[in-house]
Amino acid sequence: MSEKRKTGFHFFSTCSSHAPMSTTFTYAPPAGPIHLLHVDDDILVACKPAGLLSVPGRGEDRADCLIERLRQAFAQILLVHRLDLDTSGLIVFALSPHAQAHLGRQFEARRISKRYVALIGGEPAEDRGRIELPLIVDWPNRPRQMVCHQSGRPARTDWRVLRRHGGYARVQLKPVTGRSHQLRVHMQALGHPILGDPLYADAASAAKYPRMMLHAESLRLAHPATGVMLDFRSKAPF
Repeated sequence: MSEKRKTGFHFFSTCSSHAPMSTTFTYAPPAGPIHLLHVDDDILVACKPAGLLSVPGRGEDRADCLIERLRQAFAQILLVHRLDLDTSGLIVFALSPHAQAHLGRQFEARRISKRYVALIGGEPAEDRGRIELPLIVDWPNRPRQMVCHQSGRPARTDWRVLRRHGGYARVQLKPVTGRSHQLRVHMQALGHPILGDPLYADAASAAKYPRMMLHAESLRLAHPATGVMLDFRSKAPF
């Protein structure tokens, strides 16, 4: 039996897997050029479109991805972090091993700040809050994740309402940790799944939107060569 209760802005639930899902996913990445916000000798910052993998998936039909497209012009490109297939927005790559290691340490020490904007179903009762729910992969339903207090990894998301629209809301999400699908699972646990989410919103709701309404709008990091703090912004396309 699963259970969920609310205490202040913190939400807790027991570990409960879903019934195995059928997989009918067809990968159809969007065409067109990739928008680059910044390129120097050490880093590259791009805006990933929704529907494009960050790195290659399994199988030849999922080889097309952001890093491989960028590799055509930047052969030395190295992975630092990823965005989900259905998420759009800012992502940074390294252009040298030193930069990759430096950025990796910044992520590990939580010195890189990321903010997202999302449209969520319903309107939260509060204007802001914090969700702290440990997450683990839902093995029968990979790549889905789930809340599990027994063996999940700690995960924390801060959120605030930007605008209420009567029936749905625009929110800003700040992941303090960086677990897989963290924002998506946490908003579902809050009772306000991200609109258009093919994994965590109900099927009828997801079908109403052409994409998942989640966008990485802000990225702040220290340049790996100079130490200067850099801020990048990308306006959400919804």
